[in-house]
Amino acid sequence: MKALCIIRQAPDQEARVKVVGAQVDLDATTLALDGMDEYGIEQALRMNLDSVVVAVGPVRVETALRRALAMGVNRAVHVVADANLDIISIAGAVAAVARQEQPDFILTGGQQADSDTQALGAAVAEFLGWPQVTWTVSLSVENGRATFTHDTDDGKEDGTCPLPAVFTTQQGLNEPRYPTLPNIMKSKSKELRKVNLDELGVAPGLVRTVNQVPADKPRLGRLLTGDPVEAANELVRLLHDEAKVI
Repeated sequence: MKALCIIRQAPDQEARVKVVGAQVDLDATTLALDGMDEYGIEQALRMNLDSVVVAVGPVRVETALRRALAMGVNRAVHVVADANLDIISIAGAVAAVARQEQPDFILTGGQQADSDTQALGAAVAEFLGWPQVTWTVSLSVENGRATFTHDTDDGKEDGTCPLPAVFTTQQGLNEPRYPTLPNIMKSKSKELRKVNLDELGVAPGLVRTVNQVPADKPRLGRLLTGDPVEAANELVRLLHDEAKVI
């Protein structure tokens, strides 16, 4: 069986972020493999599957792909594309790679740290017409079906679904391993195939131009005094009528 693991590259959680103008300067920021994606990689390795990792992005994404290879993944595919490509265009590129690779299932993080969305897994599943299981915490496959446990708003839910399918991963599914020195050395000789969007027959959709610095908004500095009940009622009114948050 084969697993395709989608990964993203995001600023390291302990790195200092440099802001230039109105945007985060990623070229001057330490980047790392998105932590949630590591759970998908680890799951494929623990299930002893033929594993392929794919990432869509600029040249710097190769660093994250090399880390995945050092963890033990067999091969990597780098779809070279604009750094600000929107998540739906990324999903279309991943789906095109999946049609080439023909995996039995796809694993990706439940929420992408770079775009702060939960859309990638769902969008890939939609492009391929496959079932999707979100927030997976347990997964096994046998005889063309997957048995899983995943988190819901009401707790945990057990189920089965036919393969191929897309699974989004999260903390609790496993404990990702660190690359060992022997595996780091082996990763240098592993296949890392580069393709572009034209080769995949995918046209980029939206290229995002994002103001990543919060707007400077003046504070009202209003202090509510007097009777606590009246102050609480006034606070609720202000939140509802002026702040528009409730």
